[in-house]
Parts: sequence; structure tokens; C-alpha cells
Amino acid sequence: MGSDGYTVIGKISYTNSWPVFYNFHPSTLRYPAEMVSEVPSVLNRGMSQGSIHVGALSSFAYAEASDRLLLLPDLSVSSDGPVKSIMLFSRAPLTEVANGIIAVTNTSATSVNLLKILLEKAFGGKPQYISADPDLEDMMEIADACLLIGDQAIRASWQDLGYIVTDIGELWKEWTGLGMTFAVWAVNRDAAEEKQEVIAEIVNAFAASKRLGLQDLTPIVKDACIAIGGTEAYWYGYFRNLCYDFGERQQKGLNLYFRYAYEMGLLLQEVKMELWSHNLLTRVKE
Repeated sequence: MGSDGYTVIGKISYTNSWPVFYNFHPSTLRYPAEMVSEVPSVLNRGMSQGSIHVGALSSFAYAEASDRLLLLPDLSVSSDGPVKSIMLFSRAPLTEVANGIIAVTNTSATSVNLLKILLEKAFGGKPQYISADPDLEDMMEIADACLLIGDQAIRASWQDLGYIVTDIGELWKEWTGLGMTFAVWAVNRDAAEEKQEVIAEIVNAFAASKRLGLQDLTPIVKDACIAIGGTEAYWYGYFRNLCYDFGERQQKGLNLYFRYAYEMGLLLQEVKMELWSHNLLTRVKE
């Protein structure tokens, strides 16, 4: 990856990031770049190691490698309340489930750790977590509750199977009064220094793509209906409910999440979020 001077851009395959990526085309950039679409774990590793130079990654993965990464301004996948794609399905209320067996998907550390923070800090629980493939019925055979994320959570939320469904974004908002950021965009520090102009162009292209995507959700909604199912009305509501900015409010919610994760030993280092800035880097160089 990234041979021949190519800049490698990481793309999360989940629908929730589509509005930012939909109108982003590496072929239109002045500098040679290629985009790799992968599951978060592969992207996270690539960003941390530097084989992927810039792109999206899960918030928790950013935290683990924050000393090697800079956050891109004004890009995230956040919610200020319900997120609609991170759901806990349970047979009993959370007060009971908090000390039970919980099956979690092995695909997202951000959501799993958010659930751990909520169940252990907000509910004072000490559940037992087991990792399982994301299949609602299979998970519920071995656990009192299960966590599904992304497209699996969305599909499961469309069926009424008699479970209590808790939106984890909504639970976090009720408890903290803040929103939660699930994914961020970042650049590897070495790449930021070595490829200043390239990164600046990519940042601008992401900003333009996000603006276009949110201005006209129609093609994104149509694609989501084809790829995952559901109605156009559902998807318009889903995308409009998410927040793709990364302002003070989003940073505050994410900071709190990182602090709790560190206090609970889920994160081994305290996180000091640093934002990439083109001018700043140029000034430091002079």
C-alpha cells in the first residue's frame, strides 16, 4: 500500500459515514491517491502503522493511537441522543441486565466500550461480556442481552421480536447530557508533515464531499435502500439525525468518553486530542 508516492485514504464501509465519502473521488485530486474500503479493525491498524495515511477510523482506535495521529477538523460521525444504529437488545430492563451475560459484536471497540462505561458507571453493574458474531437470535441464545451495531443493528431494529431495545447513543445523552462521537477523521502525523499540500487538498475534498452529501441525500438514500433495505423515509431520517461536524460540543462528549475509558482501564493512555491545521504546520516549518 502507498507505493509510488501514492497517498492511501481509509474508508469505513458502514453506511453511517456515506454522506462524507459519497462525493469524494480520489481520481479528481491533483496528487495520486487511492482509497481502501475496509472493516474498522483493518483501517485502525493501517492508520496507526502509517500504511494508511489519512481517513476515517473509530473513535476508540483513534484514542489508542492518538500520539501518532492528528484529527481532521469538522469531520465525524456523531449523535446528540439516539444514534439508531447501536442497539442493545435485552429480555429484561437494563437494571437487571447490568449484572447478566452480554454478547457483544467483535467489530467495534468504540461501541462495546461505551456500553461498558454505561453499564458499569451509570448502572453500577458488573456484567460478563462474551464476544460473538453479530446475529441477534444466536446471540440471545447464549446471553441476557446483546449489542449490535451498524447495518445489523438497523435491520434488527426493523423487526419486532419482543426484545427491549435500548439505543446506546440515547442512553449516553440521558446520563451525561452530551452527544457521542463514534468515528473521526485523522491523518498520520508523519504523513501530515511529509505531505502537507496533499493532506490539505484531501481535507478540502472531504469538506466539499460532506457539504454536497448533506445538501442532497437522495442518491445516498437510494443506495442505502438497495444495499440494506428499508424505506427512503427511514434513511432520510437516519442520515439527518446523525451529525457530521466536530465542533466544541462533539469534542466535549468525546473527551468525557475518553476520560471514563481511561479511568476504567479500557484505555492505557490519557488522550489529548490534537487537530490538524494547515497553517499551523506551515508556521512551525518556517
